[in-house]
Parts: sequence; C-alpha cells; structure tokens
Amino acid sequence: MFKKIAIFVLIFALLFSLVGCSDTTNFNQKQGEIQNSTVQSTNGLLKVYFIDVGQGDSIFIKTPDNKAMLIDAGVPEMGKKVVDYIKSLGVTKIDILVGTHPHEDHIGGMDRVIESFEIGRFYMPKVTTNTKTFEYVLNAAKNKGLKIDVAKAGVTLDLGPSVSAEIIAPNSSKYADLNEYSAVIKLTYKNTSFLFTGDAGAESEREMIEKGYDLKSDVLKVGHHGSSTSTTASFLDDVSPKYAVISCGKGNDYGHPHSSTLKKLKARNIPVYRTDECGTIIAVSDGQSISFNVKPGDYTPGQKN
Repeated sequence: MFKKIAIFVLIFALLFSLVGCSDTTNFNQKQGEIQNSTVQSTNGLLKVYFIDVGQGDSIFIKTPDNKAMLIDAGVPEMGKKVVDYIKSLGVTKIDILVGTHPHEDHIGGMDRVIESFEIGRFYMPKVTTNTKTFEYVLNAAKNKGLKIDVAKAGVTLDLGPSVSAEIIAPNSSKYADLNEYSAVIKLTYKNTSFLFTGDAGAESEREMIEKGYDLKSDVLKVGHHGSSTSTTASFLDDVSPKYAVISCGKGNDYGHPHSSTLKKLKARNIPVYRTDECGTIIAVSDGQSISFNVKPGDYTPGQKN
C-alpha cells in the first residue's frame, strides 16, 4: 500500500514539475434554442451549462470569445455524457480544464474528457489521494503529455479579453478535509458574475472572507451539492447572489441538498435551480442580465434513498 501511494505522489509531483509548479430568467426559452450556437460564434453571450451528472458536478462554460472551460466531470459513469454533451455544442478544444478536488464525483469522468478533447491548460489543487479514479486522471494527463498547473488562490485563467476569471481558493496548503482544497473560481462578464465553489466548506469560505475577496456574484454554484458543511450565513451574505444553482442527484445517499442550506437561501429570497429537479441548467449572460432555460426548483430538502 505504501509503495502504491508513493507511486501516485511521484506521478503527481512529476506532472506538476513539468509546469514548474506554477504556483432574468426567461422561462419560455427552450434548451435547444440556447444550445443553438456554434463554435464560431456565441453572439456576444456567455453560456454556462450546469450539466446534470446526478450526484456530482460538471460545469461547461463558453465565453463570447469562443473560449471553453470545463469545471469537473462528474462520476466515472458520467464521463461519456459529459463528453457527448460538449461535443454536441460543436466544441473540439477545452481551453481551461479544472478538477476542483480529487473526489470521484468531481473528477470521475475527467480521464475521458482528457482523452476526447484537445486541452489547453489543466488545473488541479496540489493534493493527492489514493484512489483508482485519481490514478486514471493522472495517467490520462501523462499519456497525453498534459502538464498540471496548481489551482490555488491568486491564479488567473485566460478565457479571452471579454471575461475575467480568477481562482480565489484554496488559500492554504493543508486541510484536514479534502473538500476544503476545492478550487473556487469567480468569473465575470461585464456586469454579471458567477462563483463556482466545488465542495469548499466553512473553513475555505471563512478564509475567502478574511482575505477580502470581492465575493459578490449574481450566480452562486452552491458548495458541496447543498450540504450543511458549506454555504455559511456570512459567506452567503458576502456573495449576495441573485440566483443559486445546486448540482445533486435525485434521491442521493446524502440527503443533498440539506434543509439548513435551503432555509438560508429561502430566507434571502434566492431562487434555487437544482439539477435533481431541473436536469441540465443553462445560464446565459449578455453582460447585463442572466437568463435560464428552466424555472427554479423548490426548497424541499433531498431525501436519502
């Protein structure tokens, strides 16, 4: 077992060393109409696809400058769905690929993504875990000659001149909980903004507040599938979102989204879009306002199987 862990660490360190360890709502709009964009033009729109991958995360972003970013790729069984969905949009290259943290429900389909597309830059937090899923991702990157950039606070992502994107967490190098290593990304297009939080929990949220980041965002991808371990009241108040998106599976084993999280959102009159109720959620920004392809879900907490 020790030998196996050592091999993982060695591969991971090698992949990092190759790169130098650098450090609103239009309810009547049909999903097909929103997707009717080509790789040549996005008509001045930023499009964010919260792909329904069940109990997991996968977010695909297409910018007005025709740059593409994928944040996470769900569990292994969802890898093909993620790949097919992105290909259906006419995409052949993913400029920025981010694995927020090495949990299976976030990077499970990442190896298939790496094998299926040209990849520009690949970011992951500098932390290892002894799982087959993590091993598959590392091997896929190695086999493609793909270097891994460190996902940490202060890193900017190149998504073209129209959009700014910055990683604002993790802010520490060591955490007891793997979720706290999650790469948190703030993306801004003109007067609209999105905050993608992975599974970042209360500790990471506190650090972001203490660091003084401008957290205010129109759309919050609620942390950890709506778990009570994320979305503290102080963090939610700092973000002050107009809309919240929760990615989770219907009848999941964890009871996501949790009642305490939904109560906070409801108390602040924040509409909640849920993949367990709405399927794939598409948010479209023209730089001034944001529209969605579906109506919001409700505030009913998840029920365990």
